[in-house]
Amino acid sequence: MITIMRRTALGAAFALLALPTLAQERSITVASTTSTEQSGLFGHILPIFTRETGITVRVVALGTGQALDVGRRGDADVVFVHDRAAEQRFVSEGFGRERRHVMYNDFVVVGPAADPARVSGGRDTLAALRGIAAAKAPFVSRGDRSGTHAAELRLWQAAGVDPLAGRGQWYREVGQGMGPALNTAAAQNAYILTDRGTWLSFRNRQDLRIAVEGDARLFNQYGLMLVNPEKHPHVKAADGQRFIDWLLSTPGQQAIAGFKIGGEQLFFPNAADAEPVS
Repeated sequence: MITIMRRTALGAAFALLALPTLAQERSITVASTTSTEQSGLFGHILPIFTRETGITVRVVALGTGQALDVGRRGDADVVFVHDRAAEQRFVSEGFGRERRHVMYNDFVVVGPAADPARVSGGRDTLAALRGIAAAKAPFVSRGDRSGTHAAELRLWQAAGVDPLAGRGQWYREVGQGMGPALNTAAAQNAYILTDRGTWLSFRNRQDLRIAVEGDARLFNQYGLMLVNPEKHPHVKAADGQRFIDWLLSTPGQQAIAGFKIGGEQLFFPNAADAEPVS
């Protein structure tokens, strides 16, 4: 009985000693896009950040519009997305603090090798979209308020085409992330706008090929914002800012640049070139 009591006392003592360690665990939540998560970028950079700071990161990967809504509700500490106009509204409405550029890549239009719209090999995205609409060739849209969806809609508008006129026929909205949308395009031999990072990491390409790339209109900038703790006092502002500062620092920018698939770099750090937007 005495031995059992001693073991019990020792177990309780060890449990009490462990409590400070558990209390010291640090973590933040980052609301981000499906492209940063599905491309594998977070799988590459987050272990480096955690190793250097002791802060773990939980990622909520959604379309940019939904990720910003998560920030508006105060359900994330940091927002990491790619729709500059929407990001600036987020800051101007008081939901986020200073917006910073962190990295960029580009969009590409991919489509079936048979190229029914005869647009493959071009660099003019607007001409390609007009060609797809004129041919009534299948086009898959994410339709999910993501940064990619917003960019796609801006391109259609600039091309002078209302794709919704073809909704349910050649224009097909899936309301899903980049990976599932690409799967749909592959299954339906359809054209689609995708960020290059997700395309490079995508394995189920089937008959899809890059049709249009290299147009300056396809530039894809990513931004970072701390969710405003004045709006949501529970936000982990210090650790969230630590994450932002690390991503903008030389080690963080090098970690982003070091993420490659098949020797090809997916994202290009550009924090040093950017002016903050308040």
